Amino acid sequence: MGKVVMYSSVSVDGFIADENDQPGPLFDWLSGGDIPLDDSGYVKVSRTSYDYTRAYWDQIGVTIAGRHVFDLTDGWDGKPPSGIDHVVVVTHRPAPEGWDPGAPFHFVDGVEAAVAKAQELAGDRIVEVAAGDVGGQALAAGLVDEVRMDVVPVVFGSGKRYFGSVDAQHLLADPDVVIQSDRVLHLRFPVRR
Repeated sequence: MGKVVMYSSVSVDGFIADENDQPGPLFDWLSGGDIPLDDSGYVKVSRTSYDYTRAYWDQIGVTIAGRHVFDLTDGWDGKPPSGIDHVVVVTHRPAPEGWDPGAPFHFVDGVEAAVAKAQELAGDRIVEVAAGDVGGQALAAGLVDEVRMDVVPVVFGSGKRYFGSVDAQHLLADPDVVIQSDRVLHLRFPVRR
């Protein structure tokens, strides 16, 4: 099975969005470069960020997100973001009314079930867990192998926390990747077990 990676862009004070679920300048590094990161033409990064991020994106088989993110994005119009094969949505509710049952989205109850379903779908590819409440729950349950952060030089002061409502200590190993790029610091930490 592929590893489970918790990931997001994050402010230096640990937030992935403001109180209104807006990322503000957290994604500026994804549009401030000159090298297209995907086929949209909108996502353009520096060469350094491209080399790091594109290699990671190419390994992702499944993304796990919470129902809140799914609803905020309107379910990405039924197409997983950035070429991902499947999205597993953690929710206590069924798929939205009129949702295309053929879309590669899977609605499951609980992070343990989500990780199990995602690993089944991903095979030996990476399972990416969106940071925030769902990512924090997966970390607390011991299901995360690695934490990746794209740290952006901004202080939010309040908002949606990278680790959600995790309220216990979890040790990470020393970072095995630290890459400085334009308006972002890419970090990768293995989770200590």
